[in-house]
Amino acid sequence: MAAITASLVKELREATGAGMMECKKALTETDGDMDAAVEYLRKMGVMKLEKKASRIAAEGLTAVAVKDDQTAAVVEVNSETDFVAKNEKFQAFVNAVAKQAVSSDASDLEGFLGEKWLEDGSKTVKDALVDITAVISEKLDIRRFEKVSAANGIVVPYVHGGGRISVLVEAQTNVVNDDIKEALKNIAMQVAALNPKYVEMNDVPEDFRNHEKEILLAQAMKENEELPEAKRKPQQIIEKMLVGRLQKELKEMCLSEQVYVKAEDGKQTVAQYLAQVAKANSAELKIARFVRFETGEGIEKKEENFAEEVAKQAGLA
Repeated sequence: MAAITASLVKELREATGAGMMECKKALTETDGDMDAAVEYLRKMGVMKLEKKASRIAAEGLTAVAVKDDQTAAVVEVNSETDFVAKNEKFQAFVNAVAKQAVSSDASDLEGFLGEKWLEDGSKTVKDALVDITAVISEKLDIRRFEKVSAANGIVVPYVHGGGRISVLVEAQTNVVNDDIKEALKNIAMQVAALNPKYVEMNDVPEDFRNHEKEILLAQAMKENEELPEAKRKPQQIIEKMLVGRLQKELKEMCLSEQVYVKAEDGKQTVAQYLAQVAKANSAELKIARFVRFETGEGIEKKEENFAEEVAKQAGLA
């Protein structure tokens, strides 16, 4: 029997994308024959990734993992169908990826995928992804992760819709108690519901402001042109009128300026709510940043004809 060397296993792994243990087993079963080992992996279903590469993984789950009050991580793992999100093995894998992320020092996804898998040190995170893909029999993808550490405060997580949306809120505060945690969870719920883009108005980049102003101006000019000539306004007047409209739009994008969703009077802003909580707890309290992951956001989903798909799988089309 041929000796199965580490370099041979590595070569097969790089050629197929299969896990290290699967590659070793394939080479053992085929007496070190590389071509036969590739065929063996295909027959075992480990190389199904090959056919799945062109599919779109836009469903799945997000998850959070908390190390302590100052450290947490959020991840998104995608699948092809929403049925998989209900699969216990997939859910367990997503939670394991979140635990991996909260312990990770990786600065990017490539580095993260190359790390040793915490649940099995003989594998990398990418190996574990390949393994679960073979089990689930759908294209899966660890799309993104973010680790948040608060040096001078606290990180509070919130998961909505069973993992459809996950949020981390980092706050600077000199007091950490149940009232502060509850307030920050309320803010995390606000982020999940209203999807702000920035914490404060000062965080909005100037080029973004200018871009939004151009869009609003184009809209206003078009509306102006559709009016009877006697009612049309000069461009300089329209530009002045846009200042208020732009401010209103930007306020809706900024967390601190949004109306707090639980406000009894329907007017209190998030900033005012936090100031109220801070005063009641003799604390300094400020939102430093937030991270919001929503499953599949930004991914263009492929439209499928369900009847055709079933017929195709059944060999009728």
